[in-house]
Amino acid sequence: MKKFVTLFTDSARELKSVRTITTMAMLAAVAVILGYFSIEYGQLIRIGFSGIPNGIVDYLFGPVAGAVFHGALDIIKYLMKPTGPFCPQLTLVVMLAGVLYGCFFYKKKLTIWRVLAAKFVVMLICNVILNTLCLQVLYGQALMAILPMRALKNLIMWPVDSIIFFGIAKALEQIGLFRTFRKQELVKNA
Repeated sequence: MKKFVTLFTDSARELKSVRTITTMAMLAAVAVILGYFSIEYGQLIRIGFSGIPNGIVDYLFGPVAGAVFHGALDIIKYLMKPTGPFCPQLTLVVMLAGVLYGCFFYKKKLTIWRVLAAKFVVMLICNVILNTLCLQVLYGQALMAILPMRALKNLIMWPVDSIIFFGIAKALEQIGLFRTFRKQELVKNA
């Protein structure tokens, strides 16, 4: 239990660092730009890349920083390109995703199995269950009319999104980008 609490307190402490805030701002800009690029295959499959910076923030800075980043980015993206009415419940679901990813990734070795597990939990809880409930309330659609299609889409995208994130994160780790952030924190904490 102490490790779990430490995960959140350490992540909250990350938000006090100017380096963390500037890194998060740069990654937010990258996420907004990547949001304009996606690969669509029919109505069901859309491979997007804007979630990669989110995962990197969750991995580097943890669940508290991840929740703040996901929530702020959701609002920024909506203000830049509104699609439908604003729904604060959806922003809260996105923040929960940041917390979950942060719990899976922060201060842990990034493996394909960890990424698959994290993506599965987030897709099931946030995308399939909570987002579907929010969309039902927002648009008045019957839950069982939209749930099967959303579940199928997320099941198909689960391994695709996992492999894309893992591949890019490992490449960035191998070129030393993540070590740069960790070295700075070690110097600061010494």
